[in-house]
Amino acid sequence: MDILSLLALGLIAGAIGGLVGMGGSIVIIPCLTLVWKHDQQLSQAAAMIVNVFVAAPALFRHHKADAVRWDVVARMLPFGLLLILVGVEASNKFQGEVLKKVYGVFLLYVIVFNVMKLMTDDGSLLAATLPRVGWGRVGLVGGSMGLAAGLLGIGGGPVAVPMLQRVCNLPLRQSIAASSAVMCLTAIVGAVRKNATLETLTDTAGNPLLLQDSLLVAACLAPTAMVGALIGAGLTHALPLRWVRLAFILLMSWASIKMLGVL
Repeated sequence: MDILSLLALGLIAGAIGGLVGMGGSIVIIPCLTLVWKHDQQLSQAAAMIVNVFVAAPALFRHHKADAVRWDVVARMLPFGLLLILVGVEASNKFQGEVLKKVYGVFLLYVIVFNVMKLMTDDGSLLAATLPRVGWGRVGLVGGSMGLAAGLLGIGGGPVAVPMLQRVCNLPLRQSIAASSAVMCLTAIVGAVRKNATLETLTDTAGNPLLLQDSLLVAACLAPTAMVGALIGAGLTHALPLRWVRLAFILLMSWASIKMLGVL
C-alpha cells in the first residue's frame, strides 16, 4: 500500500469536499475502489472513520460563525443515529460488487445535484418562505441522512443539505452547518459499527476483510483530509467555483460509469 499516495488522496479529497460543500468520502471511496482496488466494503469502512475527522473541524468553523441551528440538530440526531445503524446493517448484506453498483447510482444523484447548482446563480434551492422545522420534517431529513450514510459510507451531507433546503426551507449555510453538526455524532456511531462488523464480511474472492487494513487506510487519509477540507473551504471564495464544480462533475461521472460497469 502506497502511504504517500493515500496521504495525497486525503488532501485532494478534503480540498474538493471543502470547495464543493460535500464530504471527502464522495471522492475517497471511488478512488480506493477503482484505483487502489480495495473491496467496496473496506473502502466504506475506512471512509466512515475519515468522516469523523472531517466533520469536527467543519462544525467548529460553523459554530464560530453562529450558523448552527441547534434546535434543528437536536431533532435530526435521534433519527440519524438510529437510521445510520440500520444503513450499516443493510450494507453488510450486500457483496462488495453489488454495493459498488449501488454507490455508482448514488453518484448519479450527486452529479445531477451539482449540475443543478451550476445552473443557479447563488447555489441555493431555498424557496422564499419561512423555515419549517417541526419534528416530522426535520426527522425525515435526519433519518434519510443516517440511512444513506450507513448504507453508502458517506457523511450524509449530499442528502441532508438539499433536503434541509427543500423540506425545511433552511438557508444554505444553516443547512450545511446542521448537517456537519449531526455528522459529528452519526459518523462516530456509523464508523464504530461498520468497522466492528467488518471482519464478518468477505471480498469477492471469499477472503475475510481485515479491520487493521481499514484502520491503516483511515490513519493515512484522515490528517491530510482535515487539512484539505480547511484549505478547500478557504479557497471557495478565491477560485471560480463553477469551473471547480464542473471538474468535480466530470470526475464523478467517470467514477459512476466505472462503478456501474457501463464501459
